[in-house]
Amino acid sequence: QVQLVESGGGLVQSGGSLRLSCAASGSILAINTMGWYRQAPGKQRELVATIAHGGTTFPVNGRFTISRDDVKNTVYLQMNSLKPEDTAVYYCNANVRPAAGYPYINYWGQGTQVTVSS
Repeated sequence: QVQLVESGGGLVQSGGSLRLSCAASGSILAINTMGWYRQAPGKQRELVATIAHGGTTFPVNGRFTISRDDVKNTVYLQMNSLKPEDTAVYYCNANVRPAAGYPYINYWGQGTQVTVSS
């Protein structure tokens, strides 16, 4: 089994910054794409950013930067110049191959709340 645990969410004023982290643990042979999604109240979950194993990121966002540490099996999201409309639950996602002979499986974290006050 694989677990994704997010941290770093919280309450911040408009214009502030937060850094989210998501650590993957458990049975992990390899991790392909990792990413962050968010869901605001009453809205559908939406993509924030993804990063491939080779480091290619999508999309390019001037305020948010995604990065990963493959030694720690961790993905980060640096969020700058935050706005009230960035308020949402942020979810980590990882495409993990648990062991040899197994396919890649998509896993989700439990989510971390980010609230930006005006």
